[in-house]
Amino acid sequence: MKYSFLKILPLFLGGILFSQQKADSLQFKNISDEILVNGKAYENLRDLTQNVGQRLSGSIGYEKATDWAVQKLKEAGADKVWKEEVMVPVWVRGAESLQIKEGNGKWKELKMLSLGNSEGTKGKDVEAEIVFVRTKEDFDKLSDDQVKGKIIFFNYAFNQKFVNTGQAYGDAGKYRRSAASWAGKRGAKAVIIRSLSSAFDDVPHTGAMRYDENDTAKIAAVAIGPKSADELEKTLKTQKVFAKLNSNCTMKGEKLSYNVIGEITGNKDKSVLVVSGHLDSWDVGEGAHDDGTGIVQSIEVLRAFKKLGLKNNHTIRVVCFANEENGVKGGNKYAENIKKNNEKHIFAIESDGGGFTPRGFGLVMTPEQRAQIQSWRNLFVPYNVHNFEMQYAGTDITPMEPAGVALAELFVDPQRYFDIHHSEEDTFDKVNRRELLLGAVAMGQLMYMIDKNW
Repeated sequence: MKYSFLKILPLFLGGILFSQQKADSLQFKNISDEILVNGKAYENLRDLTQNVGQRLSGSIGYEKATDWAVQKLKEAGADKVWKEEVMVPVWVRGAESLQIKEGNGKWKELKMLSLGNSEGTKGKDVEAEIVFVRTKEDFDKLSDDQVKGKIIFFNYAFNQKFVNTGQAYGDAGKYRRSAASWAGKRGAKAVIIRSLSSAFDDVPHTGAMRYDENDTAKIAAVAIGPKSADELEKTLKTQKVFAKLNSNCTMKGEKLSYNVIGEITGNKDKSVLVVSGHLDSWDVGEGAHDDGTGIVQSIEVLRAFKKLGLKNNHTIRVVCFANEENGVKGGNKYAENIKKNNEKHIFAIESDGGGFTPRGFGLVMTPEQRAQIQSWRNLFVPYNVHNFEMQYAGTDITPMEPAGVALAELFVDPQRYFDIHHSEEDTFDKVNRRELLLGAVAMGQLMYMIDKNW
């Protein structure tokens, strides 16, 4: 009898596994059907971008967005919705302009954007000769006399060899973040950088920069489009070029603002699974892909769970984070509060790569947890979601990592994102409805599996 039992045990266990996979596959289809047919994310995004618009932290637009998020979470069926207090920096752009002239020629206007958190010129013209460098190494080779009193132009381009454009963004990012600090320490008057963009157009892109704590000279930092950058470099190879910069951007302290949170209570315990995006955007464009899409996808996951009557074991919480773009105050405050309140968090996912076609998930967690999620790949493959190898997660949820929370980020096709990222081109019309909803489908399916198995 014992021998016979051992022979049939694998068949019995295999049957159970097959039955579970079939049930999960059916639930995957239910989630997909509900979101693709009845999804509200696209219309919610239209409402957010067209009726709220730009949502820079500390602005009137952001405060309007918090009220919008509260209403949408209630409409989605959240059991509880609230605002979480967080202090955010207030940075304002104001009027700005950049002109250049070749030798004794006439001044010519150049499209530009001040970098976020930059100090400007206090409304005064700053005029100086432009000195071109490509890399930090090139800059370090300049003598102090070559730097002092000049405007330093860094023309470091996106590395087109990287298939994943996120790698190119990370590679070039140090110039946006730190060029002003490098040059200011050595007496430069301002810096111009090539925008962090994969495109070859003339659209300038903003984004956060920072000064070191010991910087005594906080010089202005601006970005120009790739086309203007290449033309300027070409001209500088043959003759002197001068720039006249005028900007009014500045930091104006901090103000009270909010993360917006909604949840559906767990049926088994109070441990929390987070699905999230960041509600703030830059002050150009409409903040559609960055990160309106992540916000509406997260709300859509909650709506689908409620509509399908899925009895979630753990509390599923949507967090609309404040201040991702120029401070991460919302993410830090959320992590601080869950520690203070002794809330057990198991898992958190963020969507902050745009509303493009989903391809997989970045995973930051234990090897055992990663292997378990990777074992679910066959359930996702019919939805063209197959990449589970990357190890990265969203900026807003990363502060939860020290508490042992498993983290993830929705990975989408990255080829177009940095063409529009942080620019006036980030508008609602650039978002495809079906791609957006498919991202919500993938997030909902992963949340279902985590909730069921963890």
